[in-house]
Amino acid sequence: MKSEFLSHIKETMWSRRYAKRTIESYLYWIKAYIIFIGKIHPKDCHDKEVERFLSYLSNSLNLAPKSQALALNSVNYLYKHILSKPLSLDLRFNKSRVSPKLPTVLTTQEVKALLSVINTNHLLLCQLMYGSGLRLMEAVRLRVQDINFDYHCIEVWNGKGGKHRTVTLATELVTSLKAQISLVKSYYVLDIKNTDYSGVYLPFALARKYPSAATTLNWHYLFPSNRLSLDPEVNKLRRHHINETVIQKAVKTASRKSNITKNVTCHTLRHPFATHLLQRGADIRTVQEQLGHSDIRTTQIYTHVIERGANGVTSPLSDLT
Repeated sequence: MKSEFLSHIKETMWSRRYAKRTIESYLYWIKAYIIFIGKIHPKDCHDKEVERFLSYLSNSLNLAPKSQALALNSVNYLYKHILSKPLSLDLRFNKSRVSPKLPTVLTTQEVKALLSVINTNHLLLCQLMYGSGLRLMEAVRLRVQDINFDYHCIEVWNGKGGKHRTVTLATELVTSLKAQISLVKSYYVLDIKNTDYSGVYLPFALARKYPSAATTLNWHYLFPSNRLSLDPEVNKLRRHHINETVIQKAVKTASRKSNITKNVTCHTLRHPFATHLLQRGADIRTVQEQLGHSDIRTTQIYTHVIERGANGVTSPLSDLT
């Protein structure tokens, strides 16, 4: 049976225009916290219980710092906005200090081999992840108007952290992208004739600002689902973007077919984008902007595969040869 308390939190966050994935993440950690405190109502607990919960995530579950921070944000939201009992600013808990994993970087030949066996229906999207350094969700959420053919770039809106950025577009993909837009247009023509069709999904602010945008071609997804579906939040018929799990499965299948022994995921295609740019002499600040990293230290992790390393250090063993 669904929890009325969690349902209330969901409805409150939805009314305050939180993103669907943010709501899902917060509910996950709030539920984990409630289970941790023995299903006592959170209003009867406070700082001490939250500190024990966060320390447990670090000590027993060895959780990554970002995951622990998300758990803290979730519980903090619960106490501040739902229970009106804000947590102390001086919480004392054991912070996670797990070292981040080094990225799996494919060589140019491995990327070529992988893309050569990708299902043709999903090839273009995978080429964009590698060719433009897009995250999976950034790629599947692209709209027709996000492709700028005049300046060979892609506008990424509301990426990770809600940030916007402009990334490069490989000229080799122009023909394929125009063909993809033609496919979107064929879906669009059929959908508009459907009297039950309510247009594409738009974020709340945009839907209010541009009330007719949902039924215009430019706002429709570049990689649409092959069937219409009901938007569960408003019960309206829409054509959503392709499900990201379809792309994840396609990449895994291609990885097996190409006999790549490395662990390959969709995000793996983003790693060689950064590394190969650096190998070609691109400035690290430029790569940082292309990837949308807030901190350049996140970008610097890709220099580990470059022959001389991030600081141009040559191994002394090389002097013996």
